[in-house]
Amino acid sequence: MASGSPAVLPPVLALLLVVPLVVSTAGTAPTATVPTIRAQRGKPNTVTSPPPVRALVQSTCNATTYYDLCVAALVADPSSSTADLRGLCAIAVSAAAANASATQAALANNATTSLGSSGSEPLPDGGVGRAQSQAPLLLRSCAGKYGEAREALLEARESVGEEAYDYAFVQVSAAAEYPAVCRTLFRRKLVAYPAELAKREEALEHLCTVAIDIITLLS
Repeated sequence: MASGSPAVLPPVLALLLVVPLVVSTAGTAPTATVPTIRAQRGKPNTVTSPPPVRALVQSTCNATTYYDLCVAALVADPSSSTADLRGLCAIAVSAAAANASATQAALANNATTSLGSSGSEPLPDGGVGRAQSQAPLLLRSCAGKYGEAREALLEARESVGEEAYDYAFVQVSAAAEYPAVCRTLFRRKLVAYPAELAKREEALEHLCTVAIDIITLLS
């Protein structure tokens, strides 16, 4: 991961960025000024805003454990704008599958250097040499576990399409457990569990939880 000193803003520019511009009148509350947008030739002045979240997406995500994550995962797929509840469930499962696939690729290709360099748990005996020698093998094993999670999630998506929600529930639940197996592998070898991998484990677990919550609505 690239490192470097952050650019230092001139004092005047930094002040403009920090201090909000407000206009006040006697007896009225301060009102934030709206920046003027230069009109482009042939185009009116407009301020774009994110599209509103569909009522079905909101009500669905309200029934899940992680509302914000649910909304973000669903609206990221354009088909969520017209999908029914079953379609939203398929999108949630697909989001979890994509997450598992990305982690599998990062582990297999050793693309994320922090995965093998920093741990969230200390080494019991300070065995840095052992950690350096065993970490690559453990990361490859973890890549396999995330690959199994991805396959389970793809099967779950098919089950949702077939309205076999009991099977989908079991498959997503199994997918959520594979990262925990990865953590166990590190503990058994007395090697520190990488902090970045712990974050990825949590992310997949939360996505699976959202998918399970929506499956429950369909059951």
